[in-house]
Amino acid sequence: MDVSQIKEITQKILTEIRKVVIGKGEVLQNILIALLCNGHILLEGVPGVAKTFMAKSFAKVLGCSFKRIQFTPDMLPADVTGTNILDQKTNEFVFKKGPIFANIVLADEINRAPPKTQAALLECMEEKQVTIENKTYKLPPPFIVIATENPVEQEGTYPLPEAQLDRFLFKLIVGYPTEKEEVEIMITKDKPQGRELHAMTNQEEIVAMQETVKKIYIDRDLMKYIRDITIRTRKDPQILLGGSPRASLVLMNGAKARAAILGRDYVIPDDIIALVQHSLYHRLILKPEAELGGTNVTQIIKKMKNEITVPV
Repeated sequence: MDVSQIKEITQKILTEIRKVVIGKGEVLQNILIALLCNGHILLEGVPGVAKTFMAKSFAKVLGCSFKRIQFTPDMLPADVTGTNILDQKTNEFVFKKGPIFANIVLADEINRAPPKTQAALLECMEEKQVTIENKTYKLPPPFIVIATENPVEQEGTYPLPEAQLDRFLFKLIVGYPTEKEEVEIMITKDKPQGRELHAMTNQEEIVAMQETVKKIYIDRDLMKYIRDITIRTRKDPQILLGGSPRASLVLMNGAKARAAILGRDYVIPDDIIALVQHSLYHRLILKPEAELGGTNVTQIIKKMKNEITVPV
């Protein structure tokens, strides 16, 4: 598969999803970028802005298997990964797969579940496998977790630990629609005819696109630019925890995927700049005094982008 095919397929996917998802162009593109990087997405937004609907729509258009997990305070890790149960006929234990065994898994309201249940996703997201009683089960490729969380209602929630957040490729903020888009949403819901979604690709084609993206060319100077951004987060006096080498890899791989979606077989600085905010936003922890002074992560990232010299 070549880059022109990736551009054609991804444009078909976006066109099909736009039948039912109004606006959210950048969010949709970044979800596709994460898919091509074989990475995971954390969607944050108030209730009713189509976070869950977008995940379901993607699963239909991609032609992939889809499972939804509604995270609740009483959930156990086995409710996610599965468990061994006794077969009465054979008198032997057999493994019953949990909802994590799907191509696209929607972890809805992920911060509603306690830490031990959230931790059940750590191995799944990083190593694409599940280990139950010393036996390992591979997850079906492609595998992507789309998690959602509500930023305003914090009662009865458990904040995601840093190790969990770091496993998400991007954290995307899903905002309110514009005035024009809100009217279009109402029209779409009122007249659903002709808006049924169809699969534009399949699992094998997605895996092939992921392999092609790995071969996209990125100049060494651009790698150094990514390095400078990540190291700067570690040295900033207002940041308690900066980006790890994983953050550098996320930026590099995301830039490659963005280049492929736009029909290029090479990365340009704009590909990196466009993804800095989404790649670092959830990985940086500010010092308490910086937060008390009114500083936020978005401001620091914007300042860094302006100060670090972009390769020509």
